[in-house]
Amino acid sequence: MAVLVDPAIWPRHGRRFAHLASDTSFEELHAFAAAMGVPPREFHRDHYDVTDELRLAAVEAGAHPITTRELVARLRASGLRRPRRRTATGSR
Repeated sequence: MAVLVDPAIWPRHGRRFAHLASDTSFEELHAFAAAMGVPPREFHRDHYDVTDELRLAAVEAGAHPITTRELVARLRASGLRRPRRRTATGSR
């Protein structure tokens, strides 16, 4: 069981956000996020966006704080990374 969280460095709506992910399963990730009170709308392909406050609470609840680079590497290695789909024009 490994729920992961990167630093809250991603700006949105005047706040900073982190990514909450699992390198084990989406079921584990969804259960952890639900227990933390993270709204389902914050799930994006393979991670949840969480506020800096929720990031701290996630670490206290057992999430492993890691770098963004390590989070992406572990998602890819686990086969759980879901890349963005390209549009017909080739853009993202």
